[in-house]
Amino acid sequence: MAANIHDHLTDQLFKAILSLKDEEQCYKFFEDICTISELKAMAQRLEVARMLDEGCIYETIVEKTGASTATISRVKRCLVYGADGYNSVMQVIKEGKKKDD
Repeated sequence: MAANIHDHLTDQLFKAILSLKDEEQCYKFFEDICTISELKAMAQRLEVARMLDEGCIYETIVEKTGASTATISRVKRCLVYGADGYNSVMQVIKEGKKKDD
């Protein structure tokens, strides 16, 4: 993890997130800790990552998510050169998508 965000406050945040037991607790916690815009932006980036992982092209991703090409490029960089954060949850996302279909 980037040294500039690795500190006791971030550790505390991650421990709090890891303590959440279910989706309802997640909704309540993130509603309190994030603005709606911040939460929507994170959800959008995760969807962009899922679509990139499936091989979707930028134009399709822009159309379906409303994400900017700059956001898509940043997510793509993280998928290829990042800390494997997106990749580590991609299987869970794929399984959830299958259940929704």
